[in-house]
Amino acid sequence: MDNTATIKATEATLKPHHKYFSFNIHRVLPWVIPVLLIAAWQGASSLGILASSTLPSPLAVLQDGIKLTQNGTLPKNISISLYRATMGFLIGGSLGFILGFLNGISRFSRELFDSSIQMFRNIPHLSLIPLVIIALGIGEGAKISLVAVGVLFPVYINTYHGIRSVDPDLIEMGKSYGLNKRELFSKIIFPGALPTILMGVRYALGVMWTTLIVAETIASDSGIGYMSTNAEDFMDMETIICCIIIYALLGKLSDVIAKNIEKIVLSWRDAKGVNVRD
Repeated sequence: MDNTATIKATEATLKPHHKYFSFNIHRVLPWVIPVLLIAAWQGASSLGILASSTLPSPLAVLQDGIKLTQNGTLPKNISISLYRATMGFLIGGSLGFILGFLNGISRFSRELFDSSIQMFRNIPHLSLIPLVIIALGIGEGAKISLVAVGVLFPVYINTYHGIRSVDPDLIEMGKSYGLNKRELFSKIIFPGALPTILMGVRYALGVMWTTLIVAETIASDSGIGYMSTNAEDFMDMETIICCIIIYALLGKLSDVIAKNIEKIVLSWRDAKGVNVRD
């Protein structure tokens, strides 16, 4: 009896420590390759395998980032790029959602708009840069417009496809229960289309940053892309690499936010036993 009590007491003592020292390997795995690449990069730079004039070391890039942050250049340009990206995404995403919604539920709207939208969708939106510069100059409107056009089509296609892919039997069942059009949309059509819509949002976020990078590199006097282009004129490789890394981190942050929103909004699928993990 004493031995049993002693064993239980020992287990109770050790259990919290086991929880404390345990870790989830799946949280570590995504960072393994980036950390190894940075370590190899730093090692090659320290050993002289990589010339600092061609590819500066991560430490040099970090020091340059700290310097640009301290003098206010980096925070200022990051905030400008975030503003352009956010406004372009809101405008283009809203327009894409509205068009996708209308064309998804209305045959008249679909026949009127969808063919034209598909034609415009096949025009590379970055090819519009010269036209946009001539029409709008290099002000904020030009960059925001380009981002909005780039974001519009992924959101439109996924919203349209999501609504059109809702099971017709579910809609008929809703009608048989006496649901009106508003209730059909809010309780059956929109929840059924939401996973596809959110997939389009995630894809659109990637297009958003790609478009902004090009827009700020070609036609801008501020922003992260402008910093990179300006640094290129002075062969400032540290700043160029720093800008590239910042774009990568902003893109990753956007994707993480979108994934967390998706998990929150689609939590009902977990409750029903549907696997939504990536």
